[in-house]
Amino acid sequence: MPNGSTSPPNAASPPPAKYGGRHTVTLIPGDGIGPELMLHVKEVFRHACVPVDFEEVRVNSEAAEDDVQNAITAIRRNGVALKGNIETNHNLPPSHKSRNNLIRTSLDLYANVIHCQSLPGVETRHRDIDILIVRENTEGEYSSLEHESVAGVVESLKIITAGRSRRIAHYAFGLARAAARRSVTAVHKANIMKLGDGLFLQCCQEVAAEYPEITFRSMIVDNTTMQLVSRPQQFDVMVMPNLYGNIVNNVCAGLVGGPGLVPGANYGHDYAVFETATRNTGKSIANRNIANPTAALLAACMMLDHLRLHSHASTIRQAVLASLDDPRVSPAPTCPDGRGPGHVGVATSPALPWLRPPADAHAGHRGPGHDLGRCPEHHLPPAPRLSWTLGP
Repeated sequence: MPNGSTSPPNAASPPPAKYGGRHTVTLIPGDGIGPELMLHVKEVFRHACVPVDFEEVRVNSEAAEDDVQNAITAIRRNGVALKGNIETNHNLPPSHKSRNNLIRTSLDLYANVIHCQSLPGVETRHRDIDILIVRENTEGEYSSLEHESVAGVVESLKIITAGRSRRIAHYAFGLARAAARRSVTAVHKANIMKLGDGLFLQCCQEVAAEYPEITFRSMIVDNTTMQLVSRPQQFDVMVMPNLYGNIVNNVCAGLVGGPGLVPGANYGHDYAVFETATRNTGKSIANRNIANPTAALLAACMMLDHLRLHSHASTIRQAVLASLDDPRVSPAPTCPDGRGPGHVGVATSPALPWLRPPADAHAGHRGPGHDLGRCPEHHLPPAPRLSWTLGP
């Protein structure tokens, strides 16, 4: 997409900048590695002179619903958020709702979009992967409608509606058209769930007729996963219901190097929330300063594109990709625990030396107390010392 944006023309409009050309963004650090990833984002934003102020709202897995509502109110106020993942503990009682799901459904963030692409300097089995994945984010198996009919018999309701199926299909095709993509693949299991997935597939077929220049095809979800790991280059834009999207997102993240590398976005008509694609909390590597911030930084770039701060987004994105291609940050062999590659042998944050603030970094951002001497490169403090893993 131009400028790295993944929002088609019918997506939420970005909120206007405030006095001094600055934007206020809700920041939700989340659980696990989320807080440290957000620290990396804030550090890079400071070095790149990004005109964004963060309103931080603490929500974690143990937060009361009032805290979640405070976060939702902050997102409604600011229009945009950057968040880490909030853990959902499956041992909690059924009445406990996922905090992530509450945020998505309360704000009607119906389109989850991730861009899986091969990255420079990251060795993987497959190359030349470039897939846009569009996941319906508000219904399906995530409707939180379950009950125990009789002892030992649980019914979970999967909700598929024509209105929301057409909405996500229009989003996917609008995104394909805006990005000059050639094909859209609808992923389903209509051979078994003939009514639910059958309705989703029918809606996609009806919407496809409105976009004659884009090739449409459908694929059963189990075959899709096999095709992805065999020949992922055949896919361009993919659209699917909620649960299949979760699975396919994780498969595709693994194809291009791991969950620490792929950003994601959640769009609605009024709001947008940006996060890492696979929504992992990474608790096993938290507080060790080795979590790879690439996905969080690229998600922040998607956010900047949404705010139409394209020059800042491009500057940071280029720095991140250049650091991945730097031989000094080549990944170590995969760790025995299967969590991904081990420590990267580099002393400083790899992206920072590649940052060059845009020429207009100060233009139009001179709010009260603005200091022209604060941001130029020669006044930047030394980069903080850290290392990270290339995997999760």
